[in-house]
Amino acid sequence: MALITCQDVTVGYEGKVVAEKIGFSIEKGDYLFLVGENGSGKSTLMKSILGLHSVMGGRIVTGDGLRQNEIGYLPQQTLFQKDFPASVREIVLSGCLNRSGFRPFYRRDEKNRAKEMMERLGILELQNRCYRELSGGQMQRVLLARALCATEQLLLLDEPIAGLDPKAAAFMYELIAQLNRADGLTVVMISHDLEAAVRYASKILHIGRGMFYFGTKEEYLTSAVGRRYLQEGEIKSGDNN
Repeated sequence: MALITCQDVTVGYEGKVVAEKIGFSIEKGDYLFLVGENGSGKSTLMKSILGLHSVMGGRIVTGDGLRQNEIGYLPQQTLFQKDFPASVREIVLSGCLNRSGFRPFYRRDEKNRAKEMMERLGILELQNRCYRELSGGQMQRVLLARALCATEQLLLLDEPIAGLDPKAAAFMYELIAQLNRADGLTVVMISHDLEAAVRYASKILHIGRGMFYFGTKEEYLTSAVGRRYLQEGEIKSGDNN
């Protein structure tokens, strides 16, 4: 059974429909790029999968033993988040909160997992540093480590490369690809970077403005939706919907 199945889902905000009749499934091991023009509902759909936003129609079903509190999520960063006065270790550990319930402490295995994720992402030496003192690339690695503390199955990433310099962006792409290939972690990434999608994705979901596509990246590039999107040059960043 699929980890996530969307059945005729309609999403929107403030009573306004932005995307409708969305149907697709996320299987174990997928690396799915979610693309589309600005304002097409990509972030809203992702938040709906997380249970943070109600759908306006249809339904989203989890399967294969996946629970919503076991999904890792890296949202778009806001200026407020970038100025958060907590240590790197505190932020990474907070990824365990969803599964700890009302327990007012972290177990040893949770502390060990946080340490493991910081070490793997190359930020262990930063664990006592204040988050707001870090570079953009370091901040994203901290947030990714936090998301990894929350999941061993499914990782949702909303524009994780936005604002990073080319070196930091390349590092993040390779890191996420390794998590998908070597660890078998299922990844869903919102992005406007079709070059990266062609390189890393196994599947592409395109929504918005009356256009819809779900399938392999190879078929997307030759589809009417894919060709139109590429020709119009609508690969922009900063989609908040």
